Amino acid sequence: MPLSENEQRLLDQIERGLVDDDPKFASAVRSTNPRTYLVRRIRRNAVLFVLGLAMLIVGVVLSQLPALTVTLGILGFAIMLAAALRGAADLRRISGRGTDAHRRAGPAARRRNRPSFTERVEERWRRRWEN
Repeated sequence: MPLSENEQRLLDQIERGLVDDDPKFASAVRSTNPRTYLVRRIRRNAVLFVLGLAMLIVGVVLSQLPALTVTLGILGFAIMLAAALRGAADLRRISGRGTDAHRRAGPAARRRNRPSFTERVEERWRRRWEN
């Protein structure tokens, strides 16, 4: 949703004030690319996923020590799962599919327009008696 003229003017005033107060911070914020940050997080999640996989494999190979096997296996799986979920979320954000506009047009928005389960049942019941 685009900003109104008043909102855009206020935003410009805030930006000028920030540049006047702390020019070093303002230049750092301007030069930062969110895409670079997300790519770095995706790489970090890939490394964590491989680390979790290695822990899982080591836990399976060390089957002679049952307590250590279970601990390493569960911990490795948990790390893999967390890295995969976080990486998938970052991939969605970097591709633009994780934006608010897309979420509003998704299944949740369609559900809001649809009547509730009880309303649908009542409507069916009413139609059955009318026919």
